[in-house]
Amino acid sequence: MIKVLHFYKTYYPNSFGGVEQVIYQLSEGGIKHNIASYVLSLNEQGAIQNNRLNQHKRYYSKKIFEYASTPFSLSVFKTFRQLAQQVDIIHYHYPWPFMDLVHFVSQIKKPTLITYHADIIKQKYLLKLYTPLMKRFFASANCIVASSPNYLETSDILQQYREKVKVIPYGLDRNSYPIIHSGNKAAWQHRFGQRFFLFIGTFRYYKGLHILIEAAKDRPYPIVIIGAGEIEDKLKQQVKQLGVNNIYFLGALSDEDKTILLTLCSAVVFPSYLRSESFGMTLLEGAMFGKPMISCEIGTGTTYINIANETGLVVPPADVRALQAAMDKLWQDQAYAEKLGQNAAKRFQQLFTAEKMVKNYIALYHSLINEAI
Repeated sequence: MIKVLHFYKTYYPNSFGGVEQVIYQLSEGGIKHNIASYVLSLNEQGAIQNNRLNQHKRYYSKKIFEYASTPFSLSVFKTFRQLAQQVDIIHYHYPWPFMDLVHFVSQIKKPTLITYHADIIKQKYLLKLYTPLMKRFFASANCIVASSPNYLETSDILQQYREKVKVIPYGLDRNSYPIIHSGNKAAWQHRFGQRFFLFIGTFRYYKGLHILIEAAKDRPYPIVIIGAGEIEDKLKQQVKQLGVNNIYFLGALSDEDKTILLTLCSAVVFPSYLRSESFGMTLLEGAMFGKPMISCEIGTGTTYINIANETGLVVPPADVRALQAAMDKLWQDQAYAEKLGQNAAKRFQQLFTAEKMVKNYIALYHSLINEAI
């Protein structure tokens, strides 16, 4: 059995982002391939050891403070060193600058790979200070994994290490989503029907929700928004000021409710307009459920999932009128929208299943171990 340690700043149940979803799918999917996964992250509560989540184990160290979206911990050094000594491979999930420091201080000589989830965009000035450590970190890794060929081609950092970069797209497992109860589905269907646009995600600066709100003004279609975040009040104030009456903020919902709305919606709208959105797990969910998608061309994985005029519509970033026109098109031409959704489901099965992602990572794990022998 191969033992793998995943290391990232947050994990379930404290955070529910795309990186956490990838770690979960790899950890659960690896079991039947004789891979045992351990996940180490930070939390507010303090140290938790050997806490099981389904088929894999979670470990937490106490976060003492956070600066520029980077949490820090003192106790994690000891926990990381102990766990790293027990495993065969260390799987880092970038970006998290503090992780690089833990890596070098611990001086663990094990095969390592880095899944490169996104460039650092917002902290441009701090990035200059961090760059020397980051370059040492990338140079020390045996392999770097990018989530799409699009991101590899457009990331200046990844291009510098192209010879050690492999592309493994993210994947999802439909069977890991909850069973839908007919009564709950009927309640949501009564509220919104089966014709509405759906957004799912944390309310972050790069998600483009302020652009979506502008595009929604005076349109006939409902737009349902699942999620929460620090800019929520600002977004709701924008809705009020513009007099938009067709946007519905539902907050954070249960997995079953989210799944129901994914099955009911007519299309997924994903207006992220900056490279901080490296892939777009919501788009992947939309494709999995056979829904047409609307996304922006930002040179990342969003347009590896969503192919313009094949699986959905792609618009320029931060273009209110183009986003509005795309929603109008899918709303008015249901037959075209359904065709795009069917194509999206086919592309998902070809490229983005969790099984495919897991098998590709397992092959990489084996190759790294063989190289270390």
